[in-house]
Amino acid sequence: MRAVWLALLGLTLLASGANAEVRIKDISSIREARSNQLIGYGLVAGLKSTGDTLRSAPFTDQSMTSMLERMGVNIRGLGARTRNVAAVMVTAELPAFAFPGNRIDVTVTSLGDASSLAGGTLIMTPLQAADGNVYAVGQGSVSVSGFEAKGQNEVLTHGVPTAGRIAGGAIVERASPSPGSSPSVLHLELKNPDFSTAVAILDAVNGYTQQHYGARLAQDSGPASVAVKLPQRISPSRFIAEIGRLEVLPDSPARIIIDERTGTIVISRNVKVSRVAVTHGNLTVRVTETPSVSQPKPFSKGETVVTTETSVKAGQGTGNFAVVDGVDLQTLVTGLNRMGLKPPGIIAILQAIKTAGALQAELVVQ
Repeated sequence: MRAVWLALLGLTLLASGANAEVRIKDISSIREARSNQLIGYGLVAGLKSTGDTLRSAPFTDQSMTSMLERMGVNIRGLGARTRNVAAVMVTAELPAFAFPGNRIDVTVTSLGDASSLAGGTLIMTPLQAADGNVYAVGQGSVSVSGFEAKGQNEVLTHGVPTAGRIAGGAIVERASPSPGSSPSVLHLELKNPDFSTAVAILDAVNGYTQQHYGARLAQDSGPASVAVKLPQRISPSRFIAEIGRLEVLPDSPARIIIDERTGTIVISRNVKVSRVAVTHGNLTVRVTETPSVSQPKPFSKGETVVTTETSVKAGQGTGNFAVVDGVDLQTLVTGLNRMGLKPPGIIAILQAIKTAGALQAELVVQ
């Protein structure tokens, strides 16, 4: 039994349990079944005077004029002053095996000086991939979670009102590109490359294929991928589903992540500390200024003045030595917790232990 401890925002959380195996499909992806990024430029209309200022965003004026001309309306040279339109960038992700007629989500972000996209509608926008072909068309009402309220002397903003999302707002018009209709070799790409994890996947797949298909079909391709040959008497979809259900025990490097801004400390399972003695104490100096009044004696012709009495006190916190011998993660964190430290103190101690060469892990400070 091992434990994973998190010191999060001053709280210590414990998630205990045995080393659990995970499915191959959860820690890897199929290289031949990748997604593609889509992007487009469009207009959002129907805004309540929160759109682009046409003088400050001339591309919005040009886009609106061109769109209306295609619909038979000529406003060129009339000097439109509407603020109900905003130029936006539309992005989406085309999933693998997407076919014409499928719907995908799109993200809409303002490109000009619009203050909010709330209540707007995205006008039909073609979405292109890196090859320049149009794979989807987006249109629909923009959902914005943020808002902005203005007064004469104060502005209240929550979230980002100039970015929104349209659930199912794009229709796929072209099937997603694929390297081939029937590849003979599949590549399992590890989401967290590691030699030990790759070897575990290799052994699990070879053990399964040896038992069911009479051959070892997986080959090592380094820490980031594993190549698997497809059997001849089974469909690729069924074979991918079979090996995806296999469970392995992933490995991870010994690493400590520290976020000094929030006091977050995340310690991985394999962190170990050589035997070391640690002490930590705080020196507190308090300076107090107390105003007082100096009153002259009667008939002395003196003046009443205000003086200040200064008091300086210094206090040293307890700094007893504690021995931290990190045989495993649980022993390390238990030793630090027994010292009664808060996250800033733990962060300082971990950095000092790393400097002393006793921390057998990578220390990442964000």
